[in-house]
Amino acid sequence: MNRLKLKYASVKYVSVASVAALAVLTGPAAAGAGAATPPPAPGAEAPATAAPGTAAPGTPAPVATGTEATGTPAPGAPATAAPRPTLTAKSTASSVRAWQDFHVYGVARHMRPGTRVTLQQLQGKRWVALPASVYTARSGAYNMRVKLGWKGRNSLRIVGGGAVSPVFKVTVR
Repeated sequence: MNRLKLKYASVKYVSVASVAALAVLTGPAAAGAGAATPPPAPGAEAPATAAPGTAAPGTPAPVATGTEATGTPAPGAPATAAPRPTLTAKSTASSVRAWQDFHVYGVARHMRPGTRVTLQQLQGKRWVALPASVYTARSGAYNMRVKLGWKGRNSLRIVGGGAVSPVFKVTVR
């Protein structure tokens, strides 16, 4: 980006784009009688500008847009934050025999359809991904068949799409 260096002005560096934008915003009406004023020479003080809310005679007052005028964001402004993705998870059985089939099902909300969700098991202090994953349906629902062989009480959860489900437990006997 090209920059002009002004030695004695209060602003040390001014971009060429901002000077052009200032010229477009003020236009010939601000200079009076349609004559354009030359830019200040290096080392000269910049001309004073009118205080906000006041306009020179014969020029239209500034128009408020976006949030100032209506309370809604201006076009191109970022909208409110999207809702956080969430997952629910339930098991069809609370207790199963080793290697017996059961299903884990739930709903993914605020995620794209086809998001991959994976079953995790708490092993010691670490969550380990099990080889059980499915893609969510268009409605956000998912259903996976699971077989567990690790006997005892298993803490399980579903992860995917930046969300983590609440922990549910299945006892393998």
